[in-house]
Amino acid sequence: MTDVELLQLKQSCHSIFSGHALLSPADSFSRMAQWCEQQQIQHDVYGEGEFVQKFEAKIASLLGMEAAVFCMTGTLAQVTALRLACTERGSPLVALHPTSHILLHERSNFQALDHFTALQIGNPHRPWDVADLQKQPEKIAAAQYELPMREIGGQLPDWDSLEAIKSYCHTQNIHLHMDGARLWEASAGLNKSLQEIAAGFDSVYVSFYKGIGGMGGAMLLGNKNLIAKARVWMHRQGGNVFRRTPYVVAAAMQFDQQLAQMPAYLARTRDVFRILQNYPEFQTNPATPQVNMFHLHLPMDKDTAIHLRNQIAAEQGIWLFNQAVHASLPNRSMFEWYVGDQLLHLSDTVIRQGLDQLRSGMQQRNF
Repeated sequence: MTDVELLQLKQSCHSIFSGHALLSPADSFSRMAQWCEQQQIQHDVYGEGEFVQKFEAKIASLLGMEAAVFCMTGTLAQVTALRLACTERGSPLVALHPTSHILLHERSNFQALDHFTALQIGNPHRPWDVADLQKQPEKIAAAQYELPMREIGGQLPDWDSLEAIKSYCHTQNIHLHMDGARLWEASAGLNKSLQEIAAGFDSVYVSFYKGIGGMGGAMLLGNKNLIAKARVWMHRQGGNVFRRTPYVVAAAMQFDQQLAQMPAYLARTRDVFRILQNYPEFQTNPATPQVNMFHLHLPMDKDTAIHLRNQIAAEQGIWLFNQAVHASLPNRSMFEWYVGDQLLHLSDTVIRQGLDQLRSGMQQRNF
């Protein structure tokens, strides 16, 4: 099936499991226009304007950081922060987990654009800890920590481990940067405030189109000096767009509501795990929910999983997951479930129906 056909199949389903419900462009823009009128929003000019600056200040205050800049992508935000950290400390080395977004999904930008040199640390299947950093003999300028780590099912470190990393980086003058694309989810999982989590990090990147459900956009936070330099480097890299207003509106108009929902999403994730106990052939990673996302491993290869997904969608009107990928072992695959407003509002009966269909399809193929 083509991508267009798959999208049509998904949109024809009455029940979509993962993520948030998507509005049509017409509905999205209508809601944005109504909100702008109610709030009397004025456009920014190259990021300068009362509305954008107030939103930057709001997020900075929530995280307890001095300053913030709204930027178009996390890809731009993160390499900019890490490049500046390396320049300041006179070392090109940045410690990254093997599953870092920078390593897996950014087309080697840090190499192609000569931002820094990546040093992989930690086990690829679990969060790295302070011992992984301490065993490195070379001068490290910066270390990136993703909270939670998406590629390993949304795993989090325990709080004491994270605090030890913060303390070590501070004493060793290592710039500690947070990939906080899903920081909003991590706050509920760690049961800590955003300020408590961000304390001890020198810079933080957050996203507004994932858990928050905006149209795009990110924010880089840090001290005033770092953010002032980051603005210059984002301009150099083509990130200084004429209007940020549409993206900031799409985030700001629903930010408080979505942030307040994170504990409910986590509670619903725990409900889903209880349902999954009746399906031992499907294995979760992590074993117990740490945030409102996880991986579900299947005893079938990726192509079979996708075939069953499409069949169930066509016959039952249930869209089980978006992408499936090969797992490490042969004839195994896995997919990600993000428990957002869709699973929050779906009944347990519908969830069981979808899982029953997946299990039935697997059994018919003698897996």
